[in-house]
Amino acid sequence: MRVRTVVLGAATGLALGYAAVRAVQAAADLRRPAPSLAERDPRRYGAARRSLMLAGLVRGVAALAGTAFVLADPLERSLAPLPRRLRAPAFALAVLVLDGVRDLGIDYVEDHVLERVYGNSEQPARGWLEDHLKGVAVGAVVASLMTALADALVVRAPRRWPWIAIAATPPLLAFATFVMPLFNRYEPVTGELEQRIRALASRWGVGNASILRFDMSRQTKKANAFVTGVLGTERIALADTLVGAFPADETLFVVAHELGHYVRRDPWTGIGLGTTAVSLALLGADASLRATSGRGVDGPAQGARLLFWAMLVQLAAMPLANAASRALERRADRFAVAATGDREAGVRAFRRLGEQNLAEFEPPRWAELLFASHPSLAARIRALEHIS
Repeated sequence: MRVRTVVLGAATGLALGYAAVRAVQAAADLRRPAPSLAERDPRRYGAARRSLMLAGLVRGVAALAGTAFVLADPLERSLAPLPRRLRAPAFALAVLVLDGVRDLGIDYVEDHVLERVYGNSEQPARGWLEDHLKGVAVGAVVASLMTALADALVVRAPRRWPWIAIAATPPLLAFATFVMPLFNRYEPVTGELEQRIRALASRWGVGNASILRFDMSRQTKKANAFVTGVLGTERIALADTLVGAFPADETLFVVAHELGHYVRRDPWTGIGLGTTAVSLALLGADASLRATSGRGVDGPAQGARLLFWAMLVQLAAMPLANAASRALERRADRFAVAATGDREAGVRAFRRLGEQNLAEFEPPRWAELLFASHPSLAARIRALEHIS
C-alpha cells in the first residue's frame, strides 16, 4: 500500500508539475510571443515533436492514474446526491473540465507556440484559443452523452456490457467516417482541377462525390487532403494549402492516393481494425480491473480505472496498429501510381509535402516502427522509384 501511495503521488506530482511549467511558459508567450526561427529545420522540428510525444505518453499515463486512483473516489462521493443516471455524465464532465484547465497551458505551448515558432502556422493566439475551446466544448458534450449511455449499459448488463459495447462499435465507427473536420469552411472546387479530379474519381465509381476545398490555412501552412464517407456519401476534400501550393499533377496524385483508400475499402478495413482494438482494450481492461479491485465497473470511479487499464492496453497495441496503417498507406501509394500513371508527380508531391509540412524525410527507425502511422517520406519515395 505504501509503494502504491508513493507511485500515485509521484504520478500526480509529475502531471501537475508539468502542467505548471507549461502554464508559466504560456503566460510568458502571451505577454511576449516567441519569435519564429530564422530557418525551418525539419530534423530539429521532428526531434522536438518526438520529445513532446514521448513526454505526452508518460504524462498521459500519469495524469490518468491520478484521476483514476486519487481523484475518482472523492469526486464520486461528492456526486452522490445526484440521481443515479446523472452521476456518470456529471463525473465525466467534471473530469473534462479539470483536465482542460490543467492542460490548457500544455496545449497552447505544444500545439500553438511550437507550430508558430517553426513557421508552420500564423494563426493568432485568439484564433487558436477559440478553436481549442470549441473543440473542448464539443468533446465535453459527446463524452457526457457517451458516458451516460455506457453507464446505462453497465447498470443493465453488468457482466455482458463489454460484448454489447463491442457489437455497437462498428456502426459508431462507420458514422465517424461521415464527420468532416470541424471549424473549417468548405466550398466546391471548380474549373479544370475539378474536372480532372472528377474524371479520375469516375473511373473508380465515385464520380458523383462532392469535391470540396477547405480553409486549412486558418490553422496551419501544412497541406492535406482526404476522402470521407461510405455508401454513396463520399466527399473529396482538399486543403487550400494543397491547392494553392501544388501543381495540378501533384494534387491529382495526392487525390489518387486518397481515392486508393476508398477503392481498396480501407474505411471498412479501418472499422474492422478499430473494432478489434476496442475489443482488446475493453476485454483486457475489464479483466485487469476485476483482477486488481475484485469487482467490475459499478460506478464512475471504477469507470475511470477501466479507462486507465484500457489506455495501457492501447499503448501496448499501438505498434501493431501503426504497422497495419503503414501497410495501407503503402498500398494507397501503389494505387495512385497505377491510377495516374505518373510516378514522377508522386515523387515531387512527397518532396513538396516534406518541405511544406516540415516533415523529416527519414526519422529514426525506432520512432517509425513504434509511433508512425505513415511510412517515412524517404521510404515512400524509394518505393515509388522501384515501381515498374
